Amino acid sequence: MEGKQPPSGSTRQQQAAAAAGGAEETSRLPARVGDAPAAGAEPEAGLSPAAAAGDALCRPLGPSQSRFQVDLVAEGSGRAAADEPQKPGGQGGAAAKGSEEAKGRFRVNFVDPSAGDESPAEHGGGLEGGGVSFQNGGDTVLSEGSLHSGGGGGGHHHYYYDTHTNTYYLRTFGHNTMDAVPRIDHYRHTAAELGEKLIRPSLAELHDELDKEPFEDGYANGEEGTPPGEADATYAADSKGIVKFGWIKGVLVRCMLNIWGVMLFIRLSWIVGQAGIALSVLVIAMATVVTTITGLSTSAIATNGFVRGGGAYYLISRSLGPEFGGAIGLIFAFANAVAVAMYVVGFAETVVKLLQENGALMLDETNDIRIIGAITVIVLLGISVAGMEWEAKAQIVLLVILLFAIGDFIIGTFIPLDSKKVKGFFGYKAEIFSENFGPDFREDETFFSVFAIFFPAATGILAGANISGDLADPQSAIPKGTLLAILITTLVYIGIAVSVGACVVRDATGNINSTIITELTNCTTAACKLNFDFSSCQKTECHYGLLNNFQVMSMVSGFAPLISAGIFSATLSSALASLVSAPKIFQALCKDNIYPGLLMFAKGYGKNNEPLRGYILTFLIALGFILIAELNVIAPIISNFFLASYALINFSVFHASLAKSPGWRPAFKYYNMWVSLIGAILCCIVMFVINWWAALLTYVIVLGLYIYVTYKKPDVNWGSSTQALTYLSALQHTVRLAGVEDHVKNFRPQCLVMTGAPNSRPALVHLVHAFTKNVGLMICGHIHMGPRRQAMKELSTDLARYQRWLIKNKMKAFYAPVHAEDLRDGGQYLMQAAGLGRMRPNTLVVGFKKDWKQADMRDVETYINLFHDAFDIQYGVVVIRLKEGLDISHLQGQEELLSSQEKSPSSKDVVVNVDYSKKTETDTSKAFSPPSSEKTPGLHKEEEEDGKTPTQPLLKKDSKGPRAPLNLADQRLLDASSQFQKKQGKNTIDVWWLFDDGGLTLLIPYLLTTKKKWKDCKIRVFIGGKINRIDHDRRAMATLLSKFRIDFSDIMVLGDINTKPKKENIAAFEEMVEPFRLHEDDKEQDIADKMKEDEPWRITDNELELYKTKSYRQIRLNELLKEHSSTANVIVMSLPVARKGAVSSALYMAWLEALSKDLPPVLLVRGNHQSVLTFYS
Repeated sequence: MEGKQPPSGSTRQQQAAAAAGGAEETSRLPARVGDAPAAGAEPEAGLSPAAAAGDALCRPLGPSQSRFQVDLVAEGSGRAAADEPQKPGGQGGAAAKGSEEAKGRFRVNFVDPSAGDESPAEHGGGLEGGGVSFQNGGDTVLSEGSLHSGGGGGGHHHYYYDTHTNTYYLRTFGHNTMDAVPRIDHYRHTAAELGEKLIRPSLAELHDELDKEPFEDGYANGEEGTPPGEADATYAADSKGIVKFGWIKGVLVRCMLNIWGVMLFIRLSWIVGQAGIALSVLVIAMATVVTTITGLSTSAIATNGFVRGGGAYYLISRSLGPEFGGAIGLIFAFANAVAVAMYVVGFAETVVKLLQENGALMLDETNDIRIIGAITVIVLLGISVAGMEWEAKAQIVLLVILLFAIGDFIIGTFIPLDSKKVKGFFGYKAEIFSENFGPDFREDETFFSVFAIFFPAATGILAGANISGDLADPQSAIPKGTLLAILITTLVYIGIAVSVGACVVRDATGNINSTIITELTNCTTAACKLNFDFSSCQKTECHYGLLNNFQVMSMVSGFAPLISAGIFSATLSSALASLVSAPKIFQALCKDNIYPGLLMFAKGYGKNNEPLRGYILTFLIALGFILIAELNVIAPIISNFFLASYALINFSVFHASLAKSPGWRPAFKYYNMWVSLIGAILCCIVMFVINWWAALLTYVIVLGLYIYVTYKKPDVNWGSSTQALTYLSALQHTVRLAGVEDHVKNFRPQCLVMTGAPNSRPALVHLVHAFTKNVGLMICGHIHMGPRRQAMKELSTDLARYQRWLIKNKMKAFYAPVHAEDLRDGGQYLMQAAGLGRMRPNTLVVGFKKDWKQADMRDVETYINLFHDAFDIQYGVVVIRLKEGLDISHLQGQEELLSSQEKSPSSKDVVVNVDYSKKTETDTSKAFSPPSSEKTPGLHKEEEEDGKTPTQPLLKKDSKGPRAPLNLADQRLLDASSQFQKKQGKNTIDVWWLFDDGGLTLLIPYLLTTKKKWKDCKIRVFIGGKINRIDHDRRAMATLLSKFRIDFSDIMVLGDINTKPKKENIAAFEEMVEPFRLHEDDKEQDIADKMKEDEPWRITDNELELYKTKSYRQIRLNELLKEHSSTANVIVMSLPVARKGAVSSALYMAWLEALSKDLPPVLLVRGNHQSVLTFYS
């Protein structure tokens, strides 16, 4: 075989190439092992790189445009190309063109609709010679250099690889196939910031026959593409001037500045005085445990996929869903806004104290705080609005000042001055360390009250995560920056706590007279041992020492003004971080449109999409709270808001791990679901430790917002862990249920309802839903018939559309479409395969075929065979008849108009109908209803193109006005279709339990009366009996019903069921069946047999005579029904059973027609004759 070449016109090769089509290689296979297409032989290779890789794959094509075409390629051309593999540029291509003939194999070309008249070769001919190597099997390997446009003149064309649009389509394994190799750009969201989304070939393009267009436009999983040129232009424009921060500037600096607050300088020394060194370190360690666990959880969520702007809100909402995310987003943004006021007031108080010491107050203390606070927040707003780059520079300056202040304190501890000794500072002394090691709680302070005061100093760990949208690589930056910030700040807190505890005594007078000249022998305090007597502090109030002086760090430091600068730096940096965080979080929340009224704040401005409106709102909130100047009340609430966010971040990790979703794959591995759960519980405990009423208030606010968002049901799907856990729980319970045997006490009617499109028979859906809601399974079956290809497309679109319709109409039901050759096959598929485990249908519900007399009798035969099949599979059968009919598909828009709650005041709602005129021949509509009287326009194109399935797919706004009024019959049909959605009033449900089917005929009306809309209806039971035993039969039935614990208002025993019906009714029945009779007695035997074989639905004379009594019973029952039950809300009656093979379809339909005509809504019910009721406990 090595050197042989098969004949170029081989039929077998043509067939093989055609079969391979788009799914396998679309270029010529190498003639020998080691052969490969030439680099330059582009036309013969079958794929123009620019056309194929660029526009043909990135730009979505219209429905009418295929993305590939078939050309004939000569067999020898590939060989010619392969013989000269090293020729660069277009030379090999020219050689190959000469040998191409109009016979041989097929080749598939990608088509670029935008390419105009350019030939494929003009898009770029081949690879740079140096960039190609050939391996065994002809694999083409591209070097890095060959992927980029580069040198090489002489008119040579090169493959071009653009880093933004990724227009190079790799050669897969040495052959030009339509199949794409795995690459990151196929998995991007549309027009993602970091690169362009590419569309992989759709399954239809790879799988469908070549002579047909793919039915889809290549979008994967409902995503839409963006034309590459447009997206690229947008990206290129936006990318200039965008400021993105690394992990140090963006996360580490922010977190350190936010964690180091005023506490570090003016409260830490007091905490050491109260709790002692040991317990102070424990307080710091406990706070660190909570923040570290939260940091680990934050890192886990932040590394589980691309993180956008919105910080804590984004992390929580994408993990736990919009309900928790929406609640936390709002309070977290508000907490950050009020925190700005807190920090600014802290700064203003320090400034006012300095002014007071120097006698330079402007008005009085409170008003000075307001004036300075207002000026400060305006300056901070200016820095923020100037842009993130300026804000980041300001943060760096503030961090430097803060670090100098901490260094100033450390240096000061080593320089004990005699002048400071009277104020309690002696330098590092073992006596002071041992005295301060244990606690000395005063003024009703406890360990937990001290912890509550310190804990807010440990918060601020989300400062980096809050600006996640401004980070260059949030997945890497958030874990590194946050955890390192927690480590550094904790070490500094512990270091300062130990230092100050080892240098300064708890009480000091500040009076030089306290110095002891003569050495005392009975000293107990460290100060006494160091020749100072501060014992007077136990009787009178002293102003120095750890417990009395908040400015201990200033006193100890080498240069006191630097500590004041550190306090300014700590407060201003925290204020600045909060002022930036709040609008960013709020903007992300508003973009998601969870609270519709806040959408105006989603707008961003400038290169960085700055939320200027959010800045103004945050500024106004902060200014308001600064002017109130009573922050002692608001401070604990703010701390609790932050803690609620921490608790939910921890819980998110636990929840996502518990749900075992395959999408939960954090790159950060150092987390544990149980540790995260402990972290969440600790956060909740700390909330109560800090302030119990603030904790309760936080819970109430979060719960209130959660309930509001749950009620509003925002139309978002973020793949949350709540969704994953719901699935897991359902799966586990379904599997567990499958192992449990059915028991009569737990029987539920689980209905397969042959609705067709659910919204075309709303009365059928609503009535069945009335007795299955929260009780049993309800599946809406829809059988698509006709061309398989069209049906397959409809199945996928209808599944999403009609399931949404059911949910929107609060139907607890499932939609199950199938494709089948005819209605009977489809019904069999559904009855055998619908459901899961024990959650399988056991009752078939169909609408009565109202138009059976005018319809093709083969359809009637199919319809009746559904009943036979159901009984064969041990299903119960329910036939529902409304005298007006059930199918409103030809009035679809009017039905939507009645139920629409979304009318615009300025425009009228006008009908856009689903194309039922096509479907009447291809779905279940045909079998159950008369043909539509109106032809309706097709489904509008924009619906199909919309990424989301519209909530109301059948409505379109139009300003021209409503359509013509309905005729009387249509109006009645429309009214009847909504009758089961209304409260039923004080009326009766009449149960005609003539035959014992296991109790389903009685169970369904009982279930109806348990529902809110039907609870005022009374059950009346009608049974057959003998004239001379009426009382006995009534008592027997009353006993049975009381044993079943079913309430009834009356029992009627009918002794005259077997009376002959009225003559006119018999005549009407005979007239009805006349067109369907065979009249075999009037025909020759062989003609009659042939006719019966061809038309099995015909009624023979023998059959009519044999079943005369049964026919008369149906006519008589209709008379009795009209006499006794003409005013009932619903009649539930035993369905007559026709013996398979003995009773023709036409006679059976005539029975059902005669039995149920001209009556209120009728349910003809027949169980599977297995007990569904029991009186045993």
